Amino acid sequence: MSTTTNFKRIALVAVAALGLSVFSSVPSQAAVVGVIVPTNTNGTATTALADSTTAGSIKVRWLANAQNDSVVISSSLNSVPTGGGTPSLRFFAKDTSTSIQVMTLSPALGGASSVSDTASAIATGANGYASATFLYQLNSAPAVAGTYTFTLTINAWNGATGRETTKEITQDVSIVVTAPASASTVAAPGFSVARLLTQTGSAATDSITAEAASVSLLGTASNTAAASVFVRLLNAAGTATQNTLDSLTVTIDKGNLATTAGTPLGKSIIVNYAPTGDAGGVKVFISPDGTAGPATITIATLNAGTFTKTLSWYSAAAKTITATVATPLLRVGTNDGAVRGVAVDANGSVWTGTAYIVASSAADALIAGSTTPVSCGAYDAVNARHNCNVPAIAAGTAKFKIIDAATVALATATSNEVTVTVSSAIAASVKIEFDKATYAPNERARIYVTPLSAAGTPIQTGTYTDMFTSTGIAVNGAISYAGTTTTADSFTASTLTSARNFTTAAQASSTSGARAGSQMFTVYMPSSGGTVTLTATGGSALPLAGQVALTATATVTDSGAAALAAVTALATTVASLRTLIVTLTNLVLKIQKKVRA
Repeated sequence: MSTTTNFKRIALVAVAALGLSVFSSVPSQAAVVGVIVPTNTNGTATTALADSTTAGSIKVRWLANAQNDSVVISSSLNSVPTGGGTPSLRFFAKDTSTSIQVMTLSPALGGASSVSDTASAIATGANGYASATFLYQLNSAPAVAGTYTFTLTINAWNGATGRETTKEITQDVSIVVTAPASASTVAAPGFSVARLLTQTGSAATDSITAEAASVSLLGTASNTAAASVFVRLLNAAGTATQNTLDSLTVTIDKGNLATTAGTPLGKSIIVNYAPTGDAGGVKVFISPDGTAGPATITIATLNAGTFTKTLSWYSAAAKTITATVATPLLRVGTNDGAVRGVAVDANGSVWTGTAYIVASSAADALIAGSTTPVSCGAYDAVNARHNCNVPAIAAGTAKFKIIDAATVALATATSNEVTVTVSSAIAASVKIEFDKATYAPNERARIYVTPLSAAGTPIQTGTYTDMFTSTGIAVNGAISYAGTTTTADSFTASTLTSARNFTTAAQASSTSGARAGSQMFTVYMPSSGGTVTLTATGGSALPLAGQVALTATATVTDSGAAALAAVTALATTVASLRTLIVTLTNLVLKIQKKVRA
C-alpha cells in the first residue's frame, strides 16, 4: 500500500481524534508523554488459511497526559516471497486488559476486522498509562508460501495539537506462510502408484486403480505401443496435485520406452513428471523390440520410491498347444468354453495370440464344429488359457484340434486331438445327494441335484423345469443359509422349495464345488448332532417311473457325545496302562527275589 494512502488514513484518524476533543476540555499541555513502547509477536498462516487463529499481535503502551491522547498504527508492505503479490494487513482489537486508562479502539473490541490497514487507540481519561493490543493478519490467504514482512508506523497524536512527529516509531513485523500438507509438492511413497495397462493405439484410458492382471503381448518389433505404465504421484497427505515435482527414470530389459504411443526412444529414459491436472498422472509407453520372453520395467522416482512391473513378450507363432475338454457332455446348440487350450512359444512364454478350433474331419463336423477354423476369441488372462466354444448339431462324438492360425495350412502349432460327446438325452429321473456323509456342527454342506438318463447316467447341461413337485426339496433339520449375495452361500430357504426348476453346470470347478451336469445348493448344517434328511418327489417333467419319492441323508456329529466317547476311550487306555505297570512291577520284584537268593 502506498505511503500516500497510509497518511490519508492516518489523517482520517487524526480528524476523528481531534473531533472528539471538541466535546471535552483539553489542557494546553496535553501530550503523549515519553516513548511509545511496542511489543510484537509475529503471525503465521498457510496458503489455505489466514485468520485470527494465525494472526500476529502488536501491543502499544504509552503515558497519556490528557483525554483524547492517542496512537495510530499504519502498515507498509516491506517484502514478500517471489510471486506473493501485494497483500495488506487487516487490524482488529484484541484487548486492553493491562491498561490503566479506558480505551476507545478502532476497530472496536470484538468488532469485525478492519478493511483498512490502520488501527488507533484513544485514551478516554487523563494522566495514566494506556495500552492496547491489536491482532493483524493478511487480507487473504496467500498463494505462495514464505515470509511476508511489513513495517508498522506508530504515531503519537496530541488530542489538542495533532500529530507529534518527534515521537513516531516503527516496528517490523512478519507473517510466515507455510503450505499445508495437502498442498505439498513432494511426492511420497505409500501413496503414489504405478499401474501397468495394455495399450491400444494412443488413447488408452488412464487408471489409478485398475491394472492388467497378466500382460502377455506379441513381441514382433513395432513402433506402436502395446502397453503403458501410468504413474500417479501423491504427496504425504495422500493428495494429488498437478504441482508435484519429480522425475521418473524408467528402464526395460526387453522392449522400448517412449513418452508417446508411436515414437520409441530406447530402453532407458528420463521423464519429467508434470501432469496436466490434479487427477492426472504421467504415462510411459512400451513397445516390442522383437525379443520374446519376460520383461521387467523399473520406474525410479526422486521422492516416491521405485516401482517394478513385469510383462511377457510372446513369439508370433506358438510352439506347443495343449487341448483339454472342459464340458464332459455337450448339448445340441452352443457350448461356451467346451474345449480349452494352453499354448507356449519357443521360449516357454505363455502364447496369448489368437487360437482357432477346427474339427478333425468332415464326419466330425456333422456332429459339432467346423472344418473351417473358428477363432476361440480373446485370451483368458485370468485363467491363463484359450476358451473355445463348440456348436453342436447332433448327438454323437466329434474330434477337435486347436491351432495358432486362421487356416490349417498356415498353422505352426497344432494341439493334441480331443474328443467331445454330444448328448440329446431326456431326463428320466433325478437324484439328490450331499457332498459328504458326515459333517461337523455348523459345517458348510453342498447339495447336488442331478437329472439322469434312462440308463441312470448324467446328461448334458441345460435348464430343466418341473423336475420335482411344487414342494421342491424339503429338509427336516435346522439348516441355515447364511452367506453373501456374491457367493454360492447366498441361497435362502425358498431356494430349495423352488428347486424343481434349475440349470445344471456345464463344467466342474474345484474352487466353487460345481459339478458338471448338476445344480449345486450351498447350506450350513445344524449346530447340534443328528441326521439331516432331504426329501422330494419327482415332478411332471419326468416319466411316471421317475415320479417317485427321493431321499438323501447326512449325519451331523454330536460334539458332546464325541467328547464323552473320547474321554471314555482315554479312561480305558489309562486303565490298560495301569494294569500293564502293575504286571511289570510284580515281574521286577520276582526277579529281584531270585537274584538275592
